[in-house]
Amino acid sequence: MRPAIFLHFFFGTLACLSLLCVIAEDPSRYYTWTVTYGTISPLGSPQQGILINGQFPGPTIECVTNDNIVVTVINKLDKPFLITWNGIKQRKTSWQDGTLGTNCPIPPNSNWTYKFQTKDQIGTYSYFPSTLMHRAAGGFGGFNIASRSVIPIPYPIPVEEFTLLVGDWYNSSHKALQNKLDSGIPLPLPNALLINGLPSGSTFTGEKGKTYKFRVSNVGISTSINFRIQGHRMTLVEVEGAHTVQDVYDSLDVHVGQSVAVLVTLDATVKDYFIVASTRFTKPVLTATSFLKYAGSSTPASEPLPIGPTYQIHWSMMQARTFRRNLTANAARPNPQGSFHYGTIPIQRTLILANAATRINGTLRYAVNGISYVNPATPLKLADYYNISGVFKLNSIKDTPPSGPAVFGTSVIGTTLHDFIEIVFQNNETTLQSWHLDGYTFWTVGFGSGQWTPDMRKRYNLADANSRHTVQVYPNSWSAVLASLDNKGMWNLRSAIWSRQYLGQQLYIRVWSNETSLYTEYDVPDNALYCGKAKRP
Repeated sequence: MRPAIFLHFFFGTLACLSLLCVIAEDPSRYYTWTVTYGTISPLGSPQQGILINGQFPGPTIECVTNDNIVVTVINKLDKPFLITWNGIKQRKTSWQDGTLGTNCPIPPNSNWTYKFQTKDQIGTYSYFPSTLMHRAAGGFGGFNIASRSVIPIPYPIPVEEFTLLVGDWYNSSHKALQNKLDSGIPLPLPNALLINGLPSGSTFTGEKGKTYKFRVSNVGISTSINFRIQGHRMTLVEVEGAHTVQDVYDSLDVHVGQSVAVLVTLDATVKDYFIVASTRFTKPVLTATSFLKYAGSSTPASEPLPIGPTYQIHWSMMQARTFRRNLTANAARPNPQGSFHYGTIPIQRTLILANAATRINGTLRYAVNGISYVNPATPLKLADYYNISGVFKLNSIKDTPPSGPAVFGTSVIGTTLHDFIEIVFQNNETTLQSWHLDGYTFWTVGFGSGQWTPDMRKRYNLADANSRHTVQVYPNSWSAVLASLDNKGMWNLRSAIWSRQYLGQQLYIRVWSNETSLYTEYDVPDNALYCGKAKRP
């Protein structure tokens, strides 16, 4: 018995020491955010915005791989509120995802604390409100994860980094936009584009001969943008957490919900230059400008602005195919990004998801495979955890588009932990779509026009496709992605175009295993909010 007791003691002590090492190596960053309404004037006229600690846009989170993030959100709005962390994988912590399928919203005049880890991630991300149409009023910000110092990056460390949040903007309040959608009226084109909350005027200063990183995120609710810098070329180095082959571009398309990082060397004449973002696939074209200022410059930027693409769909699709994963570079871990050979793994299930604008009971709705999603009063995650009946049914949505009219429903696809799946986004509409999956990145293996067929797999990039969390789907076209479902939880798959998400273009993927273990998923947090049928135990 004594050797057994000794072994138990030894391994227990070893486990405790390991835990202490992890805690010591993974620092925590604490934030307290008060969310309020406030008067802002991005277009020159006062309007109601959503501020975080009085700021519009909200503060940028700057952290390092594996940092623990603790954010206390104090809701001073008149409606329940949630923030979702766009692209943060929430490894084992889907409880912290901040969508209505995973969390009860934070009631007015109360608070809730998010606790999660930026586990094995680097890159450029963002956060924003996930409730109602709050996102159209602000409450968004940047979320940047730097590499650990012991993990080399595949380019010289830039002198400085700049975060650019680019997005469309309406001069109507978020409540007015929501009322319009509730009345069955689609949203019009936005009124403007903003860069860091301004249509013009933001300035980024650097020194001649030095190289800077620009982190660019599309935080809008409906519109793709093209980004460019007058007189300078951009080297693409990262897309949503993956180092890329370092191709050089004059301009880049960034679709709703997407993020990129580029390097820019200040190798031109000492003066000021325009930084330009313009809308894609819209008439008229909206433009926002900022300034790249060389230190010591006394010469203002001069027109004409650099010209960007406007409606050229084929141009954008061809550019998307050039985004490739840097297989030899490290990411958050020291192993090369190409060490996981996704193209050799058998596909276990194929989902073909078709979006559609429709009418149900005479009212505008958006649907996926014939179902327009309705949020139940009880979050799906709580219903699943506590075996609460009557909230959702697994596989309540078909794997392929059915015939017949669209209906209301709570769509949940049931999968098993470690499944390897193919998702084909089929867009038979004349507008560009943008799809986001929480909890994961996926390999964007194919883009094409018309209807997807199994024969299209011959055209997939199965070697160095880029991985990302949000993929665009061009008008009357398809996009295909592959995903390794290695993160247990309940994960939102949604349109990043927020009016479509609000009116039903979303669903959830339940990634499940019968094993109850902290190695696969953490227990419900002690501070979890309860609502609907879910009562605090």
